[in-house]
Amino acid sequence: MKYLIIGLGNYGYSLAIELSALGNEVIVVDNKQSHIESIKDKVAAAFCLDATEEESLNVLPLQNLDAVVVTMGKSFAASVRVTALLKKLRVNHIFARANDEVHRSILQAFDIEGILSPEEDAAKDMVRYFEFGLDLEAFPIDEHYYVMKFKVPENLYGYYVNDLKLNDQFGLKLIALKRGKTLVNSLGVSFTEKEVVNQLPEEDHLLEGDELVVYGRYSDFQKFWRAM
Repeated sequence: MKYLIIGLGNYGYSLAIELSALGNEVIVVDNKQSHIESIKDKVAAAFCLDATEEESLNVLPLQNLDAVVVTMGKSFAASVRVTALLKKLRVNHIFARANDEVHRSILQAFDIEGILSPEEDAAKDMVRYFEFGLDLEAFPIDEHYYVMKFKVPENLYGYYVNDLKLNDQFGLKLIALKRGKTLVNSLGVSFTEKEVVNQLPEEDHLLEGDELVVYGRYSDFQKFWRAM
């Protein structure tokens, strides 16, 4: 996958590092040489230029990208101008960071693919969406360790839990599995309620809709997701 990140504040830097760590081709742009120096050895390419100038954008490989992300949240005017220029240049799959509701409203007028929240952790959420299509809940224990709950991916349906080898291969600990149980209410209407299965028989298979609750280092979660 090939991504272009415009703006290397905390959000843009985190997003670029996360995507690059997963083996993607990441190109970054910023108008400060110090920001470029701090990341140039960690990504595929880094350009120091003013992205608010159309001539500067034209030197970038804007075609055949999987996504362009404008992360210039602090500069409202710069963010809007860069997004407008990308639309003018017919760039596909544009995402942009919004600093507040007014900023968000203006970006919505451009009809871009996605508008991002300013939190740093949203960068990791976006990576999980780009790479694995994972819908998960993450609870950070500290800087490195997380508890994560996520739906079992389709390609793991039918596997035994032991087949995942979470602890042996990835250093992750399975805390619990949540599985839907069909119940009937007093009106005779059936509904599904998730319940925790703390002890899953070894001969049981993972099913569609199952959710795993797992503890471990974020870097080990990355290894597991790549293996999927």
